[in-house]
Amino acid sequence: MTKLILAAAAAMGVLHTAPAFAQGPQCGNTSAGFDAWVADFKQTAAANGVSQSVLSRAFANVSYNKPTIAADRGQKSFKLSFDAFMKKRGGAAVISRGRSMKAANQALFASIERRFGVPAGPLIAIWGMETGFGSYMGNQHTMSAVSTLAYDCRRSEYFTDQLYAALQLVSEGYLSPQARGAAHGEIGQTQFLPRNVVSFGADGDGDGRVDMVGSRADALASTANFLRGHGWRAGAGYQPGEPNFAAIQGWNAATVYQQAIAYIGQQIDGK
Repeated sequence: MTKLILAAAAAMGVLHTAPAFAQGPQCGNTSAGFDAWVADFKQTAAANGVSQSVLSRAFANVSYNKPTIAADRGQKSFKLSFDAFMKKRGGAAVISRGRSMKAANQALFASIERRFGVPAGPLIAIWGMETGFGSYMGNQHTMSAVSTLAYDCRRSEYFTDQLYAALQLVSEGYLSPQARGAAHGEIGQTQFLPRNVVSFGADGDGDGRVDMVGSRADALASTANFLRGHGWRAGAGYQPGEPNFAAIQGWNAATVYQQAIAYIGQQIDGK
């Protein structure tokens, strides 16, 4: 796993957000047009101010990523009932181990809650469900994954923005062009897409950097910062119908996933 190191950009450790860019070239639904799309995109990106050296490094090993497309088309677990989803995603194990993680990292979670207003439970639920508490963060080439989804017509505009964010991270030395992660280009222990790294990456261990892969403190602080950025209010409830559930909805669009975060978090927090 290539280690991703991100520099903290402010006192809260949040990176500067890149400006919006123009839409890239025409999308496609098969691998046939991908290489031509990359060539066109690089021209568009250069016109938007991305340097040729960054583009050369970032796209040096980019290829159409079939596992990414398969994963994007096969997210069937999000259509399961709550009970079936919890069983498939190992919800009981996440709760059990999550309680141990909370007990073993009390100072860290207390610090994060003081800083961002987010308690341990939902953070641990996300951490456990996304990567098994950092045990598996993916093996797909990040730049290929994001580029493939930017080219693919299903969500081209959304992932074109993610691709520009990834290029920003490469240009500033925060993301290696060889980095590997999850199938949709997610990075680190709680699986941040590149734009979320730019917008919400936070230094949780006080070393002046943000390392979403190697530092659980940074990954969890960044996740708390994401939730706060999506409207989390300190001290308010986070179950369905309560004020902070809307912030959880910002994490994942699938209702069953949102419900699982809230339930697992409640079981861990004991509230």
